[in-house]
Amino acid sequence: MDANIQAAAAKLVRKLKSDNYSLTVAESCTGGLLASTLTDIAGASSWFKKSWVTYANEAKIVELNVDPEELASKGAVSAQVAIMMAKGALERAEADYAISVTGIAGPTNEGSKKPVGTVYVGIASIHGWANAIHTQIGGTRAENKAGFVYFALLTAMQCWDDAMVRLSQKEKDAALAKLEAERLEQQREEERERRDQEAREHAPWQDEAWSEEQEGEEIGLEVEWSEDQEE
Repeated sequence: MDANIQAAAAKLVRKLKSDNYSLTVAESCTGGLLASTLTDIAGASSWFKKSWVTYANEAKIVELNVDPEELASKGAVSAQVAIMMAKGALERAEADYAISVTGIAGPTNEGSKKPVGTVYVGIASIHGWANAIHTQIGGTRAENKAGFVYFALLTAMQCWDDAMVRLSQKEKDAALAKLEAERLEQQREEERERRDQEAREHAPWQDEAWSEEQEGEEIGLEVEWSEDQEE
């Protein structure tokens, strides 16, 4: 196995293990090479769930719940199918992340309009996002399959990093929104207090308020009892 591919696989696995995430894989054109590359790493059972090799379109539909209408209209080698493969694997494996690979390894494109060497990699996450990225490389069938695996590993890490940036920004936005809401609430509270103070100062009964020092009739200081009062 190419040293660059091994290094990329090891880096991805370190990301998974650092956050205790699990992974599943759905492959078409690579025929299980991605799963093999990942499980060559010792201790894979702690983070690798399972994998599918859905080479035929029917297998994609049955095993990964790929929409047959999308499959027919977009073709097996497409962003839509790559994402559906990843989502299907994610759900069925109950994993945290899923990687899918669908492409044309060659030596011919078997009637497809897409050239040999085209590949789409799908990434789906339990956190609710999914993405697909494609590229085109040139080489023999074996070289293309290895290149597809390398691209899949790099794509997974890129999507992961991008998601972390979006999550960080989302958390920052949420914190700023909370501070702004607190500021507005404080402003409203100060405005309510100001209006209440003005109302107290200008109330018509304010000048007639009773005071102990006010001269006038005494109230309730003497009470007379009658012996004839009924009990």
